[in-house]
Amino acid sequence: MPTGNPPYNPNQEQRNGKGQYIRTPEKAAEDAAIAECWSQGGLTYEEVGKRFGVSKWAAIAAVRRAVREVVQEAGEKALKVHLDRMEYLFAKAVEVVEADHVVVSHGRIVKDDEGNPLRDHGPVLAAINSARQCLESVQSLTGMKQPTKIEHSGGVKYELVGVDPQDLV
Repeated sequence: MPTGNPPYNPNQEQRNGKGQYIRTPEKAAEDAAIAECWSQGGLTYEEVGKRFGVSKWAAIAAVRRAVREVVQEAGEKALKVHLDRMEYLFAKAVEVVEADHVVVSHGRIVKDDEGNPLRDHGPVLAAINSARQCLESVQSLTGMKQPTKIEHSGGVKYELVGVDPQDLV
C-alpha cells in the first residue's frame, strides 16, 4: 500500500464539503455551448466533444445538464407565476373576509327590530374557504404538504370456529 499524501486533485476547489462538484456559471455556459453546437445537427457527440476538448461522454453529459437546467428554469418560472396568482387570490379572499356584508332581500337591506342591518356571514365563510384552498394549493406546489403517516401497531388474531384443529393436520 503506498504511503504519503495522495496526488493533488486540481479540481478539488470545485467540490463542496460532500465531495460533489459545484456548478459554476462557466461550466453552465460551456454546457450550453456544447448543447447549442450539438443541436445544430450534423455533428456527432464525439465530433462536438473534440471541438470543445472533451470526450464523447462528457459532451453527452453536458447536453443532458443543459436540457435539465432549461427545463428546471422554465418550471421555476411557471411555479413563480402560479404562486403569484395564488397570492393575489388569497389577498382578494382576505379583502372579502374583512369587508362588511349585510343581508339583502328583494333589493332591500334586511334590518333587525332595532333598525340595524343584519350581517350576512355567507360571503365571509365562502372567502375563508377560498383562502384555505389557496393556502393548500401553495403547500402542494412548494412541497410543504407532506404525506400523512399512518402507524399501525398490534397484530392479527385468527380464530377458527367450528373446526377441530386436529382435523387440519
